[in-house]
Amino acid sequence: MSNELKVTTMQQFMAEGREPEILFWVGSAGSYDDRAKKITKAFVRILNKANVDFAVLGSEESCTGDVAKRAGNEFLFQMQAMMNIEILNAYNIKRIVTCDPHSFNTIKNEYPSLGGQYDVLHHTQFIKELLDAKRLSLTEKTFKGKRITFHDPCYLGRANTIYDAPRDILKATDANILEMKRHKSTALCCGAGGAQMFKEPEKGDMDVNVLRTKDALETNPNIIATGCPYCNTMMTDGIKAHEREGEVQVMDVAEIIADSEAL
Repeated sequence: MSNELKVTTMQQFMAEGREPEILFWVGSAGSYDDRAKKITKAFVRILNKANVDFAVLGSEESCTGDVAKRAGNEFLFQMQAMMNIEILNAYNIKRIVTCDPHSFNTIKNEYPSLGGQYDVLHHTQFIKELLDAKRLSLTEKTFKGKRITFHDPCYLGRANTIYDAPRDILKATDANILEMKRHKSTALCCGAGGAQMFKEPEKGDMDVNVLRTKDALETNPNIIATGCPYCNTMMTDGIKAHEREGEVQVMDVAEIIADSEAL
């Protein structure tokens, strides 16, 4: 079987007079960060395996403006948002799926007031749809019996009350799913939210990611599962701070599912 990934841009779909089933919004991290690119590729492998007719914007995709808004620059956010909305509406986009909860929250909840009305899903929700519809089946038992704990991203969990989808698809791997003491609505932030991802801790700041990783490590996991590229980075750094590299892996849910599908 070829390992080549099939990805088509919206420009190509338009040229062929076709509309995609979904638009995959890759996001800034998934496009540029080397670690997050692996999550992007894992999700594309899943889409290819399930024969999902999807498109990406490619070079036409820009930052959602989430970071600018959280940092207090509303003007820059609206500039970014309006530019994206103009492109999305020109292509008559209806359904958007993204691996980034920050992009998910922004496009779902903040773009409508600016003229961007779309059905927006997190990739764990879409993977669950594929599994429920039998378009995807987990043939490999790579993670059977493995101890996996899931860290709830703030913009997926508390902001949008999406707790079940990631857990449901992790359970489909036959892994042993463990809950941290602080989980779902009481989950602790990884420390990257509110544009904190892009600044160093100030004097007196608590290393939130180290504290959150401690929550995860208390479950004695083999794998800490994440559903956000920023959470993935912060938890990976937390593993290093606890000197547990090589003992505990940090993996996105998409990577776990892709590895359970023998893709």
